[in-house]
Amino acid sequence: MFIHVIKAGETLWQIANNYRVPIAGIIELNGLSDPNRLVIGQALVIPGEDVFHTVRPGETLWAIAQTYGTTVQTILQNNQIENPDRIYPGLTIYIPAPRHRIAPGETLWAIAQRYGVSIQSLIKANRIADPDSIYPGTILVIPRRPRPLISVNGYIYMLGESAAPIVREVGEHLTYLSPFAYLIREDGSLQPADDVPAIQAAEAEGVTPMMAVTNFTATSRGENLAHIVLNSTQITDRLLTQIINTMRAKGYLGLNIDFENVLPADREAYNRFLERTVARLHAEGFFVSTAVAPKTTGAQTGLLYEAHDYAAHGRIVDFVILMTYEWGWRKGPPQAISPLNQIKRVLDYAVTVIPREKIFFGFQIYARDWLIPHVEGQEAETFSPQEAVSRAVRYGAAIQYDTVAASPFFRYTDERGRGHEVWFEDARSAQAKFDTVRDYSLRGISYWALGYPFPQNWVLLEDNFTVRK
Repeated sequence: MFIHVIKAGETLWQIANNYRVPIAGIIELNGLSDPNRLVIGQALVIPGEDVFHTVRPGETLWAIAQTYGTTVQTILQNNQIENPDRIYPGLTIYIPAPRHRIAPGETLWAIAQRYGVSIQSLIKANRIADPDSIYPGTILVIPRRPRPLISVNGYIYMLGESAAPIVREVGEHLTYLSPFAYLIREDGSLQPADDVPAIQAAEAEGVTPMMAVTNFTATSRGENLAHIVLNSTQITDRLLTQIINTMRAKGYLGLNIDFENVLPADREAYNRFLERTVARLHAEGFFVSTAVAPKTTGAQTGLLYEAHDYAAHGRIVDFVILMTYEWGWRKGPPQAISPLNQIKRVLDYAVTVIPREKIFFGFQIYARDWLIPHVEGQEAETFSPQEAVSRAVRYGAAIQYDTVAASPFFRYTDERGRGHEVWFEDARSAQAKFDTVRDYSLRGISYWALGYPFPQNWVLLEDNFTVRK
């Protein structure tokens, strides 16, 4: 895949022609509702395993060919280069991915083994609908790079029947699904959740249901509730019994604990609760995970952070989800929701106390629109990245990109003359996050939250990784 950023005057026809791909493929991968309306700064995912390499100072065709596992002759055949010894910095060279013509009797497994790629990546690169129905003479594109195996979780808080189509749409990209959430009560019981449609859709897609429990709501921080539950062995035991019974009845295979705003004084009580939970649930064959606030040091103060003991969570539970989002809070001033520079500060600390193979990178997939100038307490509107691009198109707003935060944004004036600032995610910011997951060798990614259309994300996820199922 490539990421192309729209420049002034460009058309989709020109872009497709330059990259030698069909327009329909670009429209489909990016979910373009009106292909004739693009805005400056808009990022598009371009399909394909082929490469467009920009020559750097001192590079030779031989060195470039070695980098991409091809030959100088192949490069010459596919580019109008009169003298191979006279290439120059800035020259763009087209390098096709390896191709393989299927011979009689060959299987996808044998072809994948021959080229050192996975069958799954071979199927996806060639959009093979039925792996058992390939035939001799078919030319397959061979994926260039290995795709690391990762786990992917998706939280969903749109429950009931409306959850099922959302899960079905993205289920192939998920390892776990976490309907959010069962609210704990002071007596150790659980507030019911309408999660059956989501669970059934997940199971149909080969996704593992993970039960989520929490202590907070949109109107209550939940610190006192957590204090009561965490400091009573009797209530804790009752709660764990309720959780186990619910997991058995609903078909959950694991538990995610998202206790937030836990009082600093309850830090050790929370750790003891986790130890007790893991002991009971492991004995029943269930796994346990937690979600923690984004800390940059073990001594970080504040109600969100102090009771989340990274080292203890990393030691006790099976994996930990870092909630690396919400810098751009809906009631705060406009800014990147998930700035990568801030996320890396969290990761730099997290990997020192939590095993990397237990860490999930928290990835928000929604956009926010703030009125400007910002008034304290004024709430931003939350919607999908697709809607963010649609608004940029509607108001003719050029999309900018903050390279430090690795996040796109734009400003516009609405029909009432009010100023707006929108921060969202696009192909560039998604790719930057995927690069970070790979650079830090993390276990996986956790999305908050499903239900906000963002087709570019799922295309790039599969281009970068093989999702564990």
